[in-house]
Amino acid sequence: MKERIPFNDSWLYKPSFTSADPCGTTDTAEYSRVDLPHTNKILPYNCFDEAECQFISSYKKLFRVSKNWEGKTVLLEFEGVMAACDVWCNGIHVGGHEGGFTPFQVDLTAAVRFGEENVLTVKVDSTERKDIPPFGNVVDYLTYGGIYREVWLTAADPVFLSRIFLDCPDPLEEEKTLHCSCEITARQTCESTVTVTLFSPQGEKIGEQTETLSLGQGCGKYRITLSHLQKIALWDPDHPNLYTAEAEMRAGDNRDICTERFGFRSARFTPEGFFLNGKRVKLIGLNRHQSWPYAGYAMPRRVQRKDAQLLKEELGCNMVRTSHYPQSRHFLDACDEMGLLVMEEIPGWQHIGEEAWKERSLKELEEMIVRDYNRPSIVLWGVRINESQDDHGFYTRTNALAHSLDPGRQTGGTRYIQRSELLEDVYTYNDFTHDGGEEVFRPQQETTGLESPVPLLVTESNGHMYPTKRFDQEQRLTEHALRHLRVINESLGREDLAGGISWCAFDYHTHSSFGSGDKICYHGVFDMFRNPKYAAYAYASQKNPAMQIVMEPVTAASRGEKDGGGMVPFYIMTNCDFVRVYKNGKQVADFYPQKEDFPYLPHPPVMVIHLMEADVISGFSGEDRQQFQEYLDKRMREGTLTGLRQEDLEYLAKLAHKYGLDVKGLVTTVIKSAGGWGDIANNLVLEGFWDGRAVCRREIGEGKYAAGITAKPDDTVLYAGGETYDATRITVEAIDNRGNLMPFIQECVEVKLEGPVSLIGPARFPLTGGISSFWIRTAGETGSVRISVEGMTGRTECALEVELAVPLT
Repeated sequence: MKERIPFNDSWLYKPSFTSADPCGTTDTAEYSRVDLPHTNKILPYNCFDEAECQFISSYKKLFRVSKNWEGKTVLLEFEGVMAACDVWCNGIHVGGHEGGFTPFQVDLTAAVRFGEENVLTVKVDSTERKDIPPFGNVVDYLTYGGIYREVWLTAADPVFLSRIFLDCPDPLEEEKTLHCSCEITARQTCESTVTVTLFSPQGEKIGEQTETLSLGQGCGKYRITLSHLQKIALWDPDHPNLYTAEAEMRAGDNRDICTERFGFRSARFTPEGFFLNGKRVKLIGLNRHQSWPYAGYAMPRRVQRKDAQLLKEELGCNMVRTSHYPQSRHFLDACDEMGLLVMEEIPGWQHIGEEAWKERSLKELEEMIVRDYNRPSIVLWGVRINESQDDHGFYTRTNALAHSLDPGRQTGGTRYIQRSELLEDVYTYNDFTHDGGEEVFRPQQETTGLESPVPLLVTESNGHMYPTKRFDQEQRLTEHALRHLRVINESLGREDLAGGISWCAFDYHTHSSFGSGDKICYHGVFDMFRNPKYAAYAYASQKNPAMQIVMEPVTAASRGEKDGGGMVPFYIMTNCDFVRVYKNGKQVADFYPQKEDFPYLPHPPVMVIHLMEADVISGFSGEDRQQFQEYLDKRMREGTLTGLRQEDLEYLAKLAHKYGLDVKGLVTTVIKSAGGWGDIANNLVLEGFWDGRAVCRREIGEGKYAAGITAKPDDTVLYAGGETYDATRITVEAIDNRGNLMPFIQECVEVKLEGPVSLIGPARFPLTGGISSFWIRTAGETGSVRISVEGMTGRTECALEVELAVPLT
């Protein structure tokens, strides 16, 4: 029976490498203790030199293997090392790998000493080598360095199961067939029996088939088919039903088991759109980089999975693109489990290298497909270097390889040039047309240059067209949110479009050639700490209100924040039917979603256009009240109520004369309805109504003041002693007396920890736009954790527990 154990604790690390390192010595004086995942360099949050993490380093591990493992094949599996490595065991070179985003294994059998202490040495080259994708030219993201994903040690019998690959040729048929290709490695030819059992999401056995196989020497694939499977629940974003296939092999005294999860689903891109299980689904999502402040790529399971939760559950997206490389299995596991569709693509950014570079890219494509073959969430393989020029020969090969490895999935190739050669199944295109004007996406024929419609998916929009820091002025943050709403609206409204994946989910580190001068691309709807900008609510507000009510005012609620002064207009991102506004205790009006501007959105934003109390015009006739509201609406769309024109004054004078009002008083009232200068503090209450009743309430306004800080952990229980260390995020927020974020507070806070955890990053940092986050990780022991955070605004505490790890299911 194969034994597979995590191999992530108690490594030794040195930020250099010499010829003496592989020799097998146990002298570790220059090394420090680390755990995997590990980044080779803790970088500052911004303004660093990107070359700081581009160097060659050395990892060592002292380990023993049982005498019982003699006669077995001993394999060391790496999930990801950036960007190339060589491995020695007891001074004997046992293998290596080039490429930082895909897994590989090395065979230790001939080098390991059973029952004795062994020395493993790994030389890690984290330089941006021109022969390894995505490097060779400039790259719009930082790749960091180190052994940044998990490692496993495996002992296998002379005959063992490596993998099983699962296919359902007709998932929409009532009775389904499941093909299970078992990859079996044998040291010599022999006979074997293999039993494949399929279990339902509830763990019930629903199908089984046993075959007797004649195994050849080496590694081979053997197909076993389960037929007439009934009452199979399909996988989709609302019902991510996952089945488990278990293959049990017996060959003489050898027995081995391999399990894989699988979802039955049909996914096809056509010129009419994307169809999942025969039903048309509009794809709305964001691109994701797998990077974090300080830790770079090196985050464990819980933190990786959190990104999928943010995209699917908090924002309501149904699609993500793994830009621009294969990402953590933990993130993809969560996509499978939560129902988040995925386009996964090979590493690269614009540059195509020489022939050796291309061969490496083809190898990474193969490694990506083999790793993630069984995932129902993946509906499209990205087989083109992001935004590269056409290369007929190279992309003919990438498409052919993808189709030979996986005939069931379609391919896409992300480009930003129009009329690019289409070799893939889907024309995937980065459309950056929208610059705030009326045009959002180009017509399909203008994009593709083809006479006939083809499957079309927009894979990037916005992003660098409008970089936004979460502490920018309100009007820029508002426009950022509106641009994302316009893209979603266009994606939903275009009949010839499968959907749109906008750029991007999270801000990310980059090189000096890009970003905002501090090595950060501020392109995300979240910042790097996963805290939302207003644009995040553009997505969240499109969720079904029966699942979650969203009402987020996109305003600092201060008259001095806008150009020219005044508090209106401001938007509310909401899925409520309408919002009722009160000012200083008096009802203003009910404001409704802007359906005329966003006809295809399920929930257009609500625009608050004035703050005039309802009783001011209570004496007007119904027709005049409506005309007056339309006047305020039109005037606010054109500019601001704080600067009235001659025609405005004439209209108001006529209205005042009709109802016996003082003209100056009415003009002053109109100006004050904008929350303009000279009025008392405007304090607002927003009530959201859905299905005929008030369902949420927010208080905002100018009578705010700093009331303290809060610290909220994403999780209250961590686990020690699992595959590797556990980690979670704690978010620190400066709040006002109404419980709202105070975006103008930039003070520093200091974190102190008690208990078996440690900080990832600095203990003292600034609140950026009134908010920031930090991550803590377990330190191998159990116990209670108390976290205190203190700054000028106040002090707060939060607590969590570290418990023994539970087995992963």
